[in-house]
Amino acid sequence: MVLRLLDVVGLPELVIQLATSAITEAGDDWKSQATLRTCIFKHHLDLGHNSQAYEALTQISDSSRQLDCLRQLVVVLCERSQLQDLVEFPYVNLHNEVVGIIESRARAVDLMTHNYYELLYAFHIYRHNYRKAGTVMFEYGMRLGREVRTLRGLEKQGNCYLAALNCLRLIRPEYAWIVQPASGAVYDRPGASPKRNHDGECTAAPTNRQIEILELEDLEKECSLARIRLTLAQHDPSAVAVAGSASAEEMVTLLVQAGLFDTAISLCQTFKLPLTPVFEGLAFKCIKLQFGGEAAQAEAWAWLAANQLSSVITTKESSATDEAWRLLSTYLERYKVQNNLYHHCVINKLLSHGVPLPNWLINSYKKVDAAELLRLYLNYDLLEEAVDLVSEYVDAVLGKGHQYFGIEFPLSATAPLVWLPYSSIDQLLHALGENSANSHNIALSQKILDKLEDYQQKVDKATRDLLYRRTL
Repeated sequence: MVLRLLDVVGLPELVIQLATSAITEAGDDWKSQATLRTCIFKHHLDLGHNSQAYEALTQISDSSRQLDCLRQLVVVLCERSQLQDLVEFPYVNLHNEVVGIIESRARAVDLMTHNYYELLYAFHIYRHNYRKAGTVMFEYGMRLGREVRTLRGLEKQGNCYLAALNCLRLIRPEYAWIVQPASGAVYDRPGASPKRNHDGECTAAPTNRQIEILELEDLEKECSLARIRLTLAQHDPSAVAVAGSASAEEMVTLLVQAGLFDTAISLCQTFKLPLTPVFEGLAFKCIKLQFGGEAAQAEAWAWLAANQLSSVITTKESSATDEAWRLLSTYLERYKVQNNLYHHCVINKLLSHGVPLPNWLINSYKKVDAAELLRLYLNYDLLEEAVDLVSEYVDAVLGKGHQYFGIEFPLSATAPLVWLPYSSIDQLLHALGENSANSHNIALSQKILDKLEDYQQKVDKATRDLLYRRTL
């Protein structure tokens, strides 16, 4: 009789009073008690009596009804933005269910209009579970990059990664790690069968996914990457659509295309990537400016200003092309590697596009690896340039202009041994001799032979002087 009356009465306060009284009358009838307590819960929730609703929820003996009410409590309080109550309830014996409900909601609703991830983060922070909180925010950031391709999404992604990083900083160093959330569409539909698809057909057994552990250093890198994604999007709004989920290697390419070379170098250094794409990209921009018109020159000033040259000169005497070459020269001087890889890739890029090498670049490479410069000339059939280089190189070894080739001690009886790239010189002589009817080639070949003969005479003299000194 009381249960039927509750369906008719329209005043929530009166319903709660009647239901509370009826619980005692229900005695051991647990089904009736569960129905009455569920009714009390719903009306308290409607009235905004959050604490009373939670208390009624905990007293429901039917586990199925209790979980249904728990879902309602989580959703309603979240939609009302009454998160303080939701987070602070003790959830005796219901902690895992609450986490599961919020996770399911977070992965099922729009990321930018609902705050279930923030709620889940606050839930774990309140209980001092910093690793879980960090994992939640990292997953949130990953999804923002894939699903929210806007400037606002990139801003929020950076904040998420920073929150995850701060969580790990609250943990002792040996325990400061999280398991990287799976990427892509990996979240199963709630209630889906693990063995059959929607047609009832048996599905293949899921393959084991390799678990990747992220430590403090990894999260610091991800925070840096997120900031750079935002920098790129602010500089070039068209890149927003692809920047959010781009890897470090892909971001280097995007930054180079946008002309943000300083930022690209910083990213390479953070992730220990080679700077080769940066040098090749800047060399290509220099080539385009070399043969571009006024529009290309005007456009170039924007990306040149985004890189920290010692001083950008914008007078009539200095063009955007000049400044681009100066930026390239600065990078080659600043970022040196043992095998002179960056000089090599820049020269290779220029020669492959048929662009004459600037004198400053030739002189720079002479100092670090003249032999490799000779090989590059041969690769591109630049025979006359190769002959001039060999002639200058021989003179340098003999003491004439040796400082321009990075030779500290030229040939003498008392100096360390010196050498010539004979294999490349032989290759050059062979290339010149292939067209014996060409008088110019004959003259170039003879020029090299004369230089080598002079060199051999001086080597012979230096060797005899050395042997003489040893016999004293």
